[in-house]
Amino acid sequence: MTTTTAAPATARRAHPLLLTALLTAQFMALLDTSVVNVAGPTIRTDLDTGGAGLQLVVSGYTIVYAMLIVTGSRLGGRHGFRRIFGVGLVVFTAASLACGLAWDETSLIAARAVQGGGAALMVPQVLNLIQATYAGADRARAMGRYAATIAGGMVAGQVLGGLLVSADLFGLSWRPVFLINLPVGIVLYVLARRVLPDGGVPSARGLDLPGLALLAPALLALVVPLVMGHELDWPTWGWVSLAGCVVLFVLFGFVERRASHPLIPAALLRVPGVLPGAVTLLLAMTAFGGLMFSTALYVQGGLGYSALEAGLTFIPASLVFATVSLRWQVLPAAWHPRLPMIGMPIGALGFAANAWTFRTGQPLPVLLATMAAGSFGLGVAYSPVMTLALRRVPLPQVSDASGLMVTMIQLGQVLGVAVFGTLYLSVGGDFHHAGEVTALWIAATVLLTTVPAARLRR
Repeated sequence: MTTTTAAPATARRAHPLLLTALLTAQFMALLDTSVVNVAGPTIRTDLDTGGAGLQLVVSGYTIVYAMLIVTGSRLGGRHGFRRIFGVGLVVFTAASLACGLAWDETSLIAARAVQGGGAALMVPQVLNLIQATYAGADRARAMGRYAATIAGGMVAGQVLGGLLVSADLFGLSWRPVFLINLPVGIVLYVLARRVLPDGGVPSARGLDLPGLALLAPALLALVVPLVMGHELDWPTWGWVSLAGCVVLFVLFGFVERRASHPLIPAALLRVPGVLPGAVTLLLAMTAFGGLMFSTALYVQGGLGYSALEAGLTFIPASLVFATVSLRWQVLPAAWHPRLPMIGMPIGALGFAANAWTFRTGQPLPVLLATMAAGSFGLGVAYSPVMTLALRRVPLPQVSDASGLMVTMIQLGQVLGVAVFGTLYLSVGGDFHHAGEVTALWIAATVLLTTVPAARLRR
């Protein structure tokens, strides 16, 4: 099978530490996606936050992140990847300080939203630079490390959050989970100034402000009622908001068809692999985000684990995902297009087994084994999905393609927390039953990904 890839634009200027700097930024952003899952109960007690407020602390970051990623990616293409990366890193680090100093629920939610905006400027430049700098086998290896970083960042957030909350450094309780970003952000800024190439995509598209003005309220109208509906007993305004989000998405589609520089160009969606890859990532990350959030609730609220113990339960699954993501290339090349179709059903079986462990109250080693099995399946599929989805994207469309894929990853996590978190909290009965029902729906979502993944093989 003949494939085409974008010619690397910055290969001659690539610094040996370039990938390290990029993946560190990706790691930081993902860390702050998941760190609140474990720190959540402590935050809830300290700030007297309700369940809906806690979900907004978690998802407020990823809502803004998802809304602005395409715009952030396009700004990088127009004004230089290094420049926009640096701006995003400064905003992200400053907002982390504001999170650590938050005095109530409202101030923390607001700071998390600003933090998400910084991540939306910073993170798209990671894929932009991987696409523009590496080609062929080098790009495949970079994608494998990228996928391993995603697994590590998501789970490290759980573990590090548990360690920091349990340590109660200087009597600051949960606040160090955000304050730790300050020294890391400062060091990374200095490194990035030295190793990131200063360039963009000469033909990068302009901004689509009308599209953004419709997409932002559409996402809010979808996520906020899902997050707050359970605690507020599904008020009328929530149903009106959900209906309004449908109208806003229809208007968004209408405006995008006539926009000079649409957020999601039709030409990009016609590139082979891009659309099925984006849908596959959206479904997979919805399931993964829901699994992380609901399992953290199950082991802390149901089994009575501490924040540290809850974080440690995610380590085996993370190691399995990261290892498989790094090693899938050793398989024969003829197998690579089939890996998403192999991995996703394995993942679905693993998460269905999770449902059994929740229902029967199996001991911790059994729960760890079923989570690892599900992560093995996702690990088999994830990096090949990214590689197959982006392999034919021409250089002028790199920024848009990177923005689209990262948007799907982040939007999936938002929907996972909102949908499966609400499902877990809404299901009647004890926590065993809630965990079982939620895990079964997560398994069904993973199995559904085989439909778009099958198109990647073609």
